[in-house]
Amino acid sequence: MRIAIIVVVVLVCLGLSACGGSESTPTTTTTTPVTRLQVVTTTAVLADFARVIGGEQVDVYSLLKPNVDPHEYEPTAADTTALAKADVIIQNGIGLEGWFEETMENAEVRGRRVDASVGVTLRKGVGGGAEAGEDDPHIWHSPLNARTMVTNIRSVFEGADPANAELFAGQERAYHSQLGALDREIRASISTLTNKKLVTSHDSLGYYVDEFDLDYVGSVIPGFDSQAELSPAQINDVVAKIKAQGVKAIFTETSLPAKAAEAVAQEADVKLITGEDGIYGDSLGPPESDAATYLQMLRHNTDVIVSNLR
Repeated sequence: MRIAIIVVVVLVCLGLSACGGSESTPTTTTTTPVTRLQVVTTTAVLADFARVIGGEQVDVYSLLKPNVDPHEYEPTAADTTALAKADVIIQNGIGLEGWFEETMENAEVRGRRVDASVGVTLRKGVGGGAEAGEDDPHIWHSPLNARTMVTNIRSVFEGADPANAELFAGQERAYHSQLGALDREIRASISTLTNKKLVTSHDSLGYYVDEFDLDYVGSVIPGFDSQAELSPAQINDVVAKIKAQGVKAIFTETSLPAKAAEAVAQEADVKLITGEDGIYGDSLGPPESDAATYLQMLRHNTDVIVSNLR
């Protein structure tokens, strides 16, 4: 009889436990969320650099999307929100983002800000295209300049997230190696040309021209700003140069309309390289293109230039 009573008591206690009547606390598993640096860049090139150096430790938002001209961009409300939440803000500088300072003022920015151009030796306009003495903002078209830009990004990441400093430094070293290899690859490819005379939509490849020893004849749109107005006299001038110097082709940029370049090419009787076969001057290409990353973009431009100047 006593055994039966004990069994009944045990069963009752088990029932109460199953129904939550006991004082025991159920076991729960909690996962600490991974905290990533919130990074905002002004351009798609800088976004690519940030993702390479930051890896899984960063979330990157680019104000300028691929294949968008930075000279005519108008920031959105989403851009202002992203800037306000950012831990790190990276800009190209040198006046490329004319809209940027006002946008920064509208956002209550709390994050660290870095100008990726610090330490880069700037190219000056020499007239006949860009205004004489003006600084050229298209610094990323040199892989050696890209190394400096990447170092500036790594430095600000280390300051914002010291715990991952060695990870950032390791990824910077690996990318520097890739940039050095790319520089040698492009140099070897350009050296095979006998005619190195280059004409583009606007003056955006100056650093590329200088680094790889091309002969820059001029641009259809004068100056570094793709929105500059083109006068009849300037059209006649570039046509005359093309004819006089034996230029083989005009290279338009994928982010710019080709109408003016078409008129010049027709008048000068040279081929026009445009559309998907054009070059990327102010931006990377969309994700599905062969210019979706910085390394791909420079290889694409080199392939297009070399194949059409042979």
